[in-house]
Amino acid sequence: MTLRIGTRGSDLALTQSRAVAALLGAHGVATELVVITTSGDRSTAPTFGAIGPQGVFVREIEEALLERQIDCAVHSYKDLPTTSPAGLVVAAVPERRDVADWVLCRREARSDGDDLLPLRQGARVGTSSARRQAWLRHYRPDLAIAPLRGNVPTRIRRLAAGDYDAIVLAGAGIDRLNEAGDTLSAHLAGLEQQRLDPERFVPAPAQGALALQCRESDAAIRQALGALDAAPTRRAVTLERAALALAEGGCDTAFGAHACAAADGFALTVMTERDGRILASRVTAAPDSAGVEAAAADAAALAGRAIAGLKPVTGGNA
Repeated sequence: MTLRIGTRGSDLALTQSRAVAALLGAHGVATELVVITTSGDRSTAPTFGAIGPQGVFVREIEEALLERQIDCAVHSYKDLPTTSPAGLVVAAVPERRDVADWVLCRREARSDGDDLLPLRQGARVGTSSARRQAWLRHYRPDLAIAPLRGNVPTRIRRLAAGDYDAIVLAGAGIDRLNEAGDTLSAHLAGLEQQRLDPERFVPAPAQGALALQCRESDAAIRQALGALDAAPTRRAVTLERAALALAEGGCDTAFGAHACAAADGFALTVMTERDGRILASRVTAAPDSAGVEAAAADAAALAGRAIAGLKPVTGGNA
């Protein structure tokens, strides 16, 4: 049997799906990619919040799964709503890539006066993410923030062409495209790059992670996908998405969550915008409190503590 993998048609989505197909191939599973255009792909709205409700980049793929047009799907996990449609399940979460956002800027726009965002005063920064816009406004109210949509190569090309002084992207997407031999390297050569501390510039929940989704009733497919599951990544993503569910955030909400191993156990940092203020908190769990993989109840409890402990972030314009 050949496993039909549903995927969006962007460069990054295809790169991610081909990587999963290669991993499955190493386990003796034959695959083919089925490209599906989502309503989010068709939208020309200037910001992600204006595109529509959460799930606009996955809905048609999930419908194809339910209608048995495909056997499984590879999603950027941060695109998935916090609950799957009845009959579908995330069977595996492969090892996560870099969780952080990165700022890419033209060399003439760089300034070392700020340790987090090394950009000159008044730099024009492109992003259509409500979260990134809010964090940028907080830490650097002098920056001129402008909408920027399109796939990763398109955004980088527009920066290199001078449409923006800087842009903010997920590091995982840049890494995956570079490894796949994309032509990004030529455009990146003349740009400055800096990783943004995920404890301060908190990323989107599940950023850098993939979700391998299939029908709950397909035991053989769940088993095949399960071979690619990385328990530490699944635990971190479970915690982050539990916080997102409590915050009731969508594409138009500035909300970030970052879970990772820490010296005192497992740490969860959350950050959000309320009434023009940026709030954040950090909580920890003992190493073995939830076992290797966080149970739903334990994840919800830790996420609840994080949401309850939100306090204004100092610095910036808070």
